[in-house]
Amino acid sequence: MVEEDTIRLLRECNAGVKMGIDAIDQVLPKVEDRDLMKALEHSRSVHSSLGEKTRTLLNEYHDSGKEPSGMAKAMSQVKTSFQMLSSSNRDQAAANLITDGCDMGMKSLGRYLNQYEAAQEKAKDIAKSLIEEEEDLVKNIRPYL
Repeated sequence: MVEEDTIRLLRECNAGVKMGIDAIDQVLPKVEDRDLMKALEHSRSVHSSLGEKTRTLLNEYHDSGKEPSGMAKAMSQVKTSFQMLSSSNRDQAAANLITDGCDMGMKSLGRYLNQYEAAQEKAKDIAKSLIEEEEDLVKNIRPYL
């Protein structure tokens, strides 16, 4: 049960990292404010680092991880494109989109931490670090909302 919960939690973290990086990559080229850009780039770097840790642990379990669902990625891309094109303030639109994504990510990761409670602490620590990073990002970009 411990190994199964650990792998499942790591898979969800892996998919969440990929969704987070993809969302940042979608808005970053359209951001105009330097400080907002720096906050997004920093968060992308932290997500990448946590993704590496997740992949390393998954490799130890001979698991390839999990891709975000195609539907979730497609919906995210459509929403991002629409909001960025229809907004007169790109920075505000980017902050709004990223905040929504972080909120969904934190909620999902919290649910997975509860669902896979038998997971090893190192997997739980990654999930908690992802939640903390997304909380920090929301706090850092709040002035742009």
